Amino acid sequence: MRIPHNDPLGSDTFEQSAGGDPERRCILTGDHGSRGDLLRLAISPEGLVLPDALARAPGRGAWIGVSREQLEEALAKGKLKGALARAFKGAALEIPADLPARIEAALLRALTDRLGLEYKAGRLLVGSDRIAENARAGKVTLLAHAADASEDGSRKLDQAWRVGMEREGSGMAGITLPLDRMALSVALGRDNVVHLALTDHAAAERIGVPLRRLLRFLGRAEMTGEQDTLPPTGSAGPAQSTTD
Repeated sequence: MRIPHNDPLGSDTFEQSAGGDPERRCILTGDHGSRGDLLRLAISPEGLVLPDALARAPGRGAWIGVSREQLEEALAKGKLKGALARAFKGAALEIPADLPARIEAALLRALTDRLGLEYKAGRLLVGSDRIAENARAGKVTLLAHAADASEDGSRKLDQAWRVGMEREGSGMAGITLPLDRMALSVALGRDNVVHLALTDHAAAERIGVPLRRLLRFLGRAEMTGEQDTLPPTGSAGPAQSTTD
């Protein structure tokens, strides 16, 4: 995407926490959040407002941290148009009527692409027996299940993970992904992928970023509480103002 000149402005201005984690401000709610949690919007050369799922497009950007339902409401009431006009300082822009659908598709693609890359690099485990063995040994950093995984299969792996992490009785469980086994199988290029796990913390963090963004957009609010088992993207704390 090409965007108007890259001046410091509105929502691309962020605060730096004491831990060094950049925070962005949602243009719709005014709430601050981690760069890895919020979604960036950018403008195409034709002036279309489009999702920047990987937050890599050059130039100005506007960040949102709302669900699809909230975004659709803001779009219908004209609040999104006003917020974007302020964020982009009156630049000519067009908001596609199907922007929420485009965002969901972009976030899904970002997640499946990352899963595929980590699998090809040998950092993603599949197969119940292999996952269970690593989970009991305390080696699993991230555990996830397909949306259509059986409750029994998921429960057994969750238990193995709790044992390995010495968290028995805590209720800690793997994440149910917004992807069924067919979608996971396509993403990884192999048959019948139902469960997956990572033992590499850095790889889990890389997957955690697109996954957090997608879950937030889908309204999976449970992932923001104490039971969140995704690797953290940073901690908030005393902050000082700065820019991209």
